[in-house]
Amino acid sequence: MHPLYTQADLASGEIIAAGIEVHRDKGPGLMESIYERCLVHELALRGFATASQKIVQIRYKDLIFDEPLRFDVLVEDCLLVETKSVERILPIHKAQLLSYMRLLNIPVGLLLNFHEVVLKNGISRLILPRANLP
Repeated sequence: MHPLYTQADLASGEIIAAGIEVHRDKGPGLMESIYERCLVHELALRGFATASQKIVQIRYKDLIFDEPLRFDVLVEDCLLVETKSVERILPIHKAQLLSYMRLLNIPVGLLLNFHEVVLKNGISRLILPRANLP
């Protein structure tokens, strides 16, 4: 099992609750950046540490380099949140989140689509392959 899986699994419910709180206050139809900033603030109010950029070591064959990776919200260094405000989630949105999760070695990711009338209809929870297996 991934060493951060249990922590991320436990935190995911609180993070979803924070997203629902933001959505209740702001409603659907705003830009993603607004939801992201409000979510970061709501998570801070709930005692969570967050980040939105991290230097990642990229390896490709014999090439190794550091690259600043921009993502929406990394919570407690164990769960990655990608915020969207789109008519519908496409497979590329999930693929992007999984790619970030692989690069950062983060076991759990949440895709929150704030465009939905009810946020729970716009939540996708992704688990890094084999992260939840012993």
